[in-house]
Amino acid sequence: MNVQADIAPSLPEGRWALFLDIDGTLLEHAAHPDAVSVSQELRKLLETIERRLDGALAFITGRSIPAVDHLFDPLKLRIAGLYGLEHRLLPGGEIKAADEPADMAVLADEIELELASRAVYVERKGPVLAIHTRAAPHLLARATELVEAALQRLPKGYRVIAGNAGVELMPLEAAKGAAIRRFMRIDPFSGRRPVFLGDDTSDENGFDTVNALGGISIRVKPQGDTSARFAIEDVAGALNWLAANFGDGLIQQIRSNLVA
Repeated sequence: MNVQADIAPSLPEGRWALFLDIDGTLLEHAAHPDAVSVSQELRKLLETIERRLDGALAFITGRSIPAVDHLFDPLKLRIAGLYGLEHRLLPGGEIKAADEPADMAVLADEIELELASRAVYVERKGPVLAIHTRAAPHLLARATELVEAALQRLPKGYRVIAGNAGVELMPLEAAKGAAIRRFMRIDPFSGRRPVFLGDDTSDENGFDTVNALGGISIRVKPQGDTSARFAIEDVAGALNWLAANFGDGLIQQIRSNLVA
């Protein structure tokens, strides 16, 4: 892992495939996942990028696909949701969804009973359970204890991922790298060089995959070690970089509005 990644470079002309995390990368984090909004400028930027890349653009996110569609409405881009446990391979196409297992539902009920009334948001995402402690950072240790203890009760095949301001419990097959590889095997991604922007621990698997494919891995606002080869200071910088490299003829207009 790199202790310090290099500053993200300007990209030369080429056949690129772009993969984007959402929270902390395109949007600033909030205490509650629903307390964010998408500007018209960001929607316009994404539309421009998708057109310029002939469709080789996809979200790779821990959010569910319906949640992303609601957030970015009316856009319905290619997407891997829940870290790749669900996906939509065509814009506006069929969603392969993931349901909440009964044992995960029972666990979520118990954790909500202890933490939900203490400024902690327990997010139920099918087979993924996310505990957000951004509004109560002193409870992160307790939340981590609860999900680690839950591993002893759940069937084999789950893991705990600690994030910047929370902790998640998810199946082993939930991996952003696997989601990226799935897209890279199909049109319009196949034969292109991948670029992946992310900001959190759960994105490291994606960075490793993109590095192995000879692509460009970029961590936004890196904290400590990262597998990403390059770094961008913050969300505004990430939007600026995307507009500069993929914004086509709207670069100056989009850049000025996004960072105003």
